[in-house]
Parts: sequence; C-alpha cells; structure tokens
Amino acid sequence: MRTLSLGYSPCPNDTFIFYALVHGKIDTADFFYKEILEDVETLNQMAQQSRLDITKASFHAFGLLRDTYCMLRSGGALGKGCGPLVVARSACSMQDLGGKTIAIPGGMTTAYLLLQIFDPKLKQKVKIMPFHRIIDAVKNREADAGLIIHESRFTYQQEGLEQIMDLGDWWEQETGFPIPLGCIIARRDLGREVVQKTEALIRKSLEYAFNRSDETKTYIKRHAQELDDRVIDQHIGLYVNEYSLDIRDDGLHAVEELFRRAAEQGIIPKSSRPLFLTA
Repeated sequence: MRTLSLGYSPCPNDTFIFYALVHGKIDTADFFYKEILEDVETLNQMAQQSRLDITKASFHAFGLLRDTYCMLRSGGALGKGCGPLVVARSACSMQDLGGKTIAIPGGMTTAYLLLQIFDPKLKQKVKIMPFHRIIDAVKNREADAGLIIHESRFTYQQEGLEQIMDLGDWWEQETGFPIPLGCIIARRDLGREVVQKTEALIRKSLEYAFNRSDETKTYIKRHAQELDDRVIDQHIGLYVNEYSLDIRDDGLHAVEELFRRAAEQGIIPKSSRPLFLTA
C-alpha cells in the first residue's frame, strides 16, 4: 500500500470533505492517505517546500507553485457569497484604510491576493497572524482593520465589528465569476494515475459526508475553532458546494481570471504550465 501525505485545514469545510477518505470509510484501494492538519497558510508554506504530496492550498499559493504542483478538479473551495471580508471597529471606507494597519491571515492566502488586486496600496502596512486571532487583534487595537476568512465571517458582528467591504462580492461584480478561494493540489511527479484516482476518492469522500452528516460532524467538532452547530452548518453550507465535487467550466474561468490579474500586477509569475496534469 502506498502512503501519501494529505494536508488540509481543521476548518469545517475541509474536515467535512476528507473525513471518510482518511478514516477508512471508503475503499481507497492501494492508497493510504496520512492526514496533516494545519491552517491554510502553514499548508501553503509546506507546499512551497514540496513537503506534501497532496494538500489544500490557497489559489494564491498555487499561482506560485504551478511548476511543482497541479490542481485537482475536486475538493476545492469556490462559490458566490463566500469571499473574505474587511472589518474594523467602526464604519469607514476602504480609502480610509490607506496607511493603516490591516491584519491578514497569511501572505499567500487568496484573501490577501484579492486585497492587493483591489488596491495595491493596501499592502503597505499588513500584519500577518493566524486567521482566528484577527478579530481579537482588531478589537484590541493591534490592527486598524482585519481581513477575515473561515468561521470569522459568521462571528465578527457578535464581537462588535463592522464590515467595511466584501471582497468576494466585489470580485463577483467585477468578473461575473465565482470567487476561487482554495484548491487541492498534488505534486506533478506523482503521475496522472495517482492524481486521477485521488480526485475520484475525494468525490466519494464528499458524497459519504453528505449522506452521513451527523457522523462526520463528530470529527469536525474535534478540530473546529467554533463549536456552535449553527456556525458549523453555515460554514459547510457556504464553502462546500457543487464546485467541491468538480470545479466546472465557470470555476476554471474564474481561476484563469484571478491568475491573469495577479500576474498583470506582478504578484504571481506568468506561467504556461497547465492547471491540471495532462500527462
């Protein structure tokens, strides 16, 4: 049996997708997937060092790693109404944030990529920290504003913060495409057969989770930052959708447009490497 390292985050959408795959709930044939749970920015950095066979990654990170990694069609996070939010202690405009400190969840996150594409000047005073610390950092005046993702989307109002901008909404209005947030990537040197089998197994794992959501939730709660059932359900409902089963044509167009804009601004290099492993 071949062991493959599989990195994903402890966030509910990832643990929902991968529970069955890593816990023997589906037949994985000749493969054993060894789970490595880390926040997405840590996974991005591990992939940058080629330490993971297969991993969840931000699309920003994948844009930097296309020579080494290819994208899988399943397991990703794309959609509408699910983009990162900019929040602050009181209402203001994005222009007001010029020269102010913005807490971000990582230098290779898609959230930060979108912020730079929206306004390159906003990258001048960013402060990198784990995503779950950002709300407290804004409340405690460690930062003037925060770029929030994951469960924080559902809890910032309870903490007395104001939404300044929905970068996902801006992207959708600009492009008409869903927002590409995260994807599953695999080392190109694994070969086409391993990549395609893994794609199919991720879909089976996701189908298992949809059919046995209560069983899956026990695993989710073991790792989630926020344990409230309503928040967990909102999180999964927002980030796990038809694009998680297959990225589809409009999802691919969204990724291509994101990479085009990022390369145009010099944030990622231009690349002729195909997104998928073709041989």
